[in-house]
Amino acid sequence: MQDLNVTVIQAPLAWEDPVANRRRFADIIGTLPAATDLVVLPEMFTTGFTMDPAANAEDMDGPTVAWLGDTARRVGVALCGSLVIREGARFYNRLIWMSATGECRSYDKHHLFRMAGEDRQYTAGTKRELMHLKGWRICPLVCYDLRFPVWSRGADAFDLQIFVANWPAARRSAWRALLPARAVENQCYCVGVNRIGIDGNDVAYSGDTLVADFLGHVVLDLGAEEGAATVTLDGAALVAYRDKFPAWRDADPFRLLD
Repeated sequence: MQDLNVTVIQAPLAWEDPVANRRRFADIIGTLPAATDLVVLPEMFTTGFTMDPAANAEDMDGPTVAWLGDTARRVGVALCGSLVIREGARFYNRLIWMSATGECRSYDKHHLFRMAGEDRQYTAGTKRELMHLKGWRICPLVCYDLRFPVWSRGADAFDLQIFVANWPAARRSAWRALLPARAVENQCYCVGVNRIGIDGNDVAYSGDTLVADFLGHVVLDLGAEEGAATVTLDGAALVAYRDKFPAWRDADPFRLLD
């Protein structure tokens, strides 16, 4: 595996205003270093964590997916983040993975946050997806998925796990504890990208976007500040550690049931 340069963007989100949010992220992406391979945006980065999907959903051929494709090709990076997607009569909190060549793949959030009514407004995804970039196997998940170690578990299944989120400040201690835990138990790097600010429901977000390595060490922490940062993930170090300490070989076998 080659080293992988990952850029995380932590920002406030304009409530249910995709045009303003796309403009904000376009301005930030336009200033990124040329060495970036992957840019990670928050959950529902065009709207904030809205429970009104009927008024805010886009189609897969809508403006935000098109913007992601145009931006990825123009800048020459892979992009990912989630937004509200409509398919027929159903709505999904869908993470879009856009390659630098404009190839689009997706993951639908599996664990829907019942305490906000997400399970009543959205349809849950049924399977994990694996993305590939520069020899890395990447497992993207969304926010509440972080609390469920079975869904997040992989015995040598991936090298990098990504969580995009709108994770409230009231529960920031869980976010900061679970991201390094996922890195340790999966012997992988773990990236968690959250938002800041206050949303249209007066919910506050503290950011805490961070990157943890396979030992659980936090190698990047944006705290509560708006901004973008790029971190280089060391592929050779990850492979060497797994070879030296192959705990993944002793993982308990299991399979997920519907």
